[in-house]
Amino acid sequence: MGPVAQASPSPATPTLSTRPHQIDQAMIETATGAATVSDRIYSRIRSDVILCRLVPGQRLTLDRMRDVYGTSIGTLREVLNRLASEGLVAAEGARGFEVAPTSVANLREVAAIRQLLECHALRESFAAGDIEWEGRIVAAHHKLAIVEKRMVEGDHAESDAWKRYDAAFHNALISACGSALLLELHAAIYDKYLRYLVLADVFRGEIAAGEHRRLLEFALARDVESAQRTLTTHVQDCVAHIIAKGLVQASA
Repeated sequence: MGPVAQASPSPATPTLSTRPHQIDQAMIETATGAATVSDRIYSRIRSDVILCRLVPGQRLTLDRMRDVYGTSIGTLREVLNRLASEGLVAAEGARGFEVAPTSVANLREVAAIRQLLECHALRESFAAGDIEWEGRIVAAHHKLAIVEKRMVEGDHAESDAWKRYDAAFHNALISACGSALLLELHAAIYDKYLRYLVLADVFRGEIAAGEHRRLLEFALARDVESAQRTLTTHVQDCVAHIIAKGLVQASA
């Protein structure tokens, strides 16, 4: 799903604690190419924002980030401006950058756009999906169902894996839609939605697992109207759960 964040921890230190600066970084950037370094740092910081290793509202001090991510301040400015254009980082003029804050209003807006894009993509994917597509959704649901069963039984160590397999299943459902642009837009909005799931650490147990089972059944039966209704309930009930539990934080 485009630059979808992985739910497993990054091997690098995610917080902005100081570590020895890599004095040979300029040599590394020259050898590997600035674009390659920029893309790599972009992926790392983007992942840390989406997975809330860098929490909403956190100030992003360039000197400290240079040490954590082992790159130049120029590269960091480029990357943070790129993330600001996606709405994941806020540019504060002379004050620098901070992680974009979260809010109930933004959660509702992100969820509504996800729902709109995904419902449309479901219709296109159900119409065009072939046996290979069916195999992908069955395989993706199998992994998700195993993890959900463990979590329902109380194994919350599987939380990161659940978020990863949940995203993979929803992506598989729409993977036959035939539009690279639609998939790209959906991936971008899903990552913003995922940030709220990570922040709230929400799992609705057997209710969510049942909705996923029904989505699989409706996909195999090509029942797009039922799938769209189930997806709408799936998204809106999750949003309501997060808000009712007071799990949205406005800032760090």
